[in-house]
Amino acid sequence: MRTLIVGVGALGGLIAARLRATGSPVWLATRDAGSAARLQTSGLRVTGVGGALAVEAAEVAPVEAYAARDRFDLIVLATKAQDAIDVAPALVRLLGPAGTLLPIQNGGVSQILADQLGQDRVLGGISNLGATMATPGVYEQRNAGHLLVGELAGRESERAARVRDWLGRAVEVRVTPNLRGAVWSKLLLNCSVTTIGAIAGRTMREYIAAPDGRELFERAYDEALSVALATGARPERMLVDPVPPGWSGRRLPGVAHDAWVGQILGAYGDLKPSMLQDLERGRTTEIDFINGYVAGLARASGVPTPANAAIVETVHAITRGQLVPGPTLLGRALGRGG
Repeated sequence: MRTLIVGVGALGGLIAARLRATGSPVWLATRDAGSAARLQTSGLRVTGVGGALAVEAAEVAPVEAYAARDRFDLIVLATKAQDAIDVAPALVRLLGPAGTLLPIQNGGVSQILADQLGQDRVLGGISNLGATMATPGVYEQRNAGHLLVGELAGRESERAARVRDWLGRAVEVRVTPNLRGAVWSKLLLNCSVTTIGAIAGRTMREYIAAPDGRELFERAYDEALSVALATGARPERMLVDPVPPGWSGRRLPGVAHDAWVGQILGAYGDLKPSMLQDLERGRTTEIDFINGYVAGLARASGVPTPANAAIVETVHAITRGQLVPGPTLLGRALGRGG
């Protein structure tokens, strides 16, 4: 498949390097000409899980340099969420007649783009791959994760199988007939684990030890799950069962629930939240596509989501420089001042 990878950060760069290492034709699109020139000189290097490799960047250019004459069978969209929304309409014009756009961002990006551009053009995707970018062109694979792809309409398809087989030459790719449910399963954890850690400036294990941290986690998760079910989604098991033990619209405290939280802590408890890293580096966060996406859907379905809305407002205030991440913001998000 003639493939263009848009966004050569940690995830896009990892996929590009491993696909190039198989001898497959891959074109890369960067934000600007300077980034393209640096990658052209440095090439792509990967270390960590899956083995080390080094390849030439080959065809690399700014997004706008790919003219109307360029046609691709697959465009992997690996930018930040807002950038993906902005650039996707132009990318569709670079697809061949049966070409596919594959967004792999967190949150509701795949669904938003499918609604805007048509499900015949957009194949849903999410990533459980862990990767970091030391410098442009230098990446470390941190886990043996995978890409999950599927039709947002909720069915099996030949094109999903083709994409799995093609990208599976580089990284593990799985197909699910319930991609929408898988997106929600990851979104539930992003809404609680990742974004609460960002406002607290702490890992999950640190913030959940405080009463305000535990309560905000429970409220944000319960709200997001209520919205998911109200939209007709069927969140599927990934790390844990997305529906906590005995859940009936809110948590049921007890040993079983504590064990469920413990499973999440075992996987994510000591990781520095990626959104906290974005805040520390002055980068735009994806809050509007995570808790903000949930709060937006909640308004249409009549489900109250005050905790998720407060998390969104808090992250925006941090971004504007009005607040600084710290444990006191947990109580503030719960409406207790601070």
